[in-house]
Amino acid sequence: QVQLVESGGGLAQAGGSLRLSCAASGRSFKSYAMGWFRQVPGKEREFVAAIILDGGRTRYTDSVKGRFTISKDSAKNTVYLQMNSLKPEDTAVYYCAADNGINLVLGIWISQRYDYWGQGTQVTVSS
Repeated sequence: QVQLVESGGGLAQAGGSLRLSCAASGRSFKSYAMGWFRQVPGKEREFVAAIILDGGRTRYTDSVKGRFTISKDSAKNTVYLQMNSLKPEDTAVYYCAADNGINLVLGIWISQRYDYWGQGTQVTVSS
């Protein structure tokens, strides 16, 4: 079993920054990719960013390109999401996700690819 623990959410003003962390643990952690998704009440969970753990290739949704950066620390099994130039529309619960390293057919931007999810961390951006 793989456990994902997120931290770093909170309140920021528009134009400000926050950094989210996602620490993975568990004997069976052999993920190929990890991602960040976000969800607001009444809407579907949406893709934010993802990273291939072996090599570091990344992908972002258009609305965060140039503002958010996903990165990894392989030694710590931790993925980060640096969020700069925050906007009120970035307000959401942010979830970290990891795949199982085996079923890799779906793209890294697709939520159904991921088997493991964190508990979510609230990000609120005030105007």
